[in-house]
Amino acid sequence: MTILAPRPTTSDTAAAVVRRHWRGVRELGFIALMYVAYAASRVFADDSLAPARDRAMRILSLEDNVFLDVERDVVSWFVTHDVAGRLAAYYYASAHYLVTAVVLLWLYRRRASLYPHARQVLIGSTLVALVGYLLMPTAPPRLVGYPDLMALHADSGWWGEAASAPQGMGWLTNQLAAFPSMHAGWALWVALAVTAATTSRTIRTAAWAHALITSVVVVGTGNHWLLDVLAGWGIVFLAWRTVSPTADEQTVLTPRERDLVAGGSLSGA
Repeated sequence: MTILAPRPTTSDTAAAVVRRHWRGVRELGFIALMYVAYAASRVFADDSLAPARDRAMRILSLEDNVFLDVERDVVSWFVTHDVAGRLAAYYYASAHYLVTAVVLLWLYRRRASLYPHARQVLIGSTLVALVGYLLMPTAPPRLVGYPDLMALHADSGWWGEAASAPQGMGWLTNQLAAFPSMHAGWALWVALAVTAATTSRTIRTAAWAHALITSVVVVGTGNHWLLDVLAGWGIVFLAWRTVSPTADEQTVLTPRERDLVAGGSLSGA
């Protein structure tokens, strides 16, 4: 005799929808709170330029010793290639927010089993970076004599004199938050998360291209040293390898994921 499981009632379905929507609102609130804390901590960081420049010079000296001092050449290339420079400025000002948010939402909606781990990595690595900004304010290349690509193209964008901050709102950003580069760190997070979430070669390639383009752009705009990029990557990679979601979060699956598990193709796109 076949025993059939009871079909869910309308009230059960409604309760599940409410729980799912409430969880989504809670996640949005949590991410918004993290961003507010991120912005606030940068505002309250030490803005003394002299020690920040000293740290920048030590980074440059270290790069020079290991033949990694590529910043001036990269910035100069973007300055002399106007179209590429403008595109780089727009990319720097927007991609790290838009792409990171889109991937985070995609994971939440389509890869719920991976989302808790990815979210914890994103939050944990960002908090580590904030500690660095507060304890070791470091000047970017543009504040130690290198060309400022964002200022050069400010007439064609929404940003002003303070990196990618909107015009007249430079006080919202800490211009000495160069080390580590979380533009680069978040871009690597995107690549790692997408690689873990799908087997689509096209999507994976796009994610890794974003990480590589971001690393070039943050250096080429004069906003980060190459070692800033490597530090941002290192923080995110270490967090990805060491942070683990709780046991109950690991069991959270979307209906689509449950279907994929049944079909044996959860890792598919």
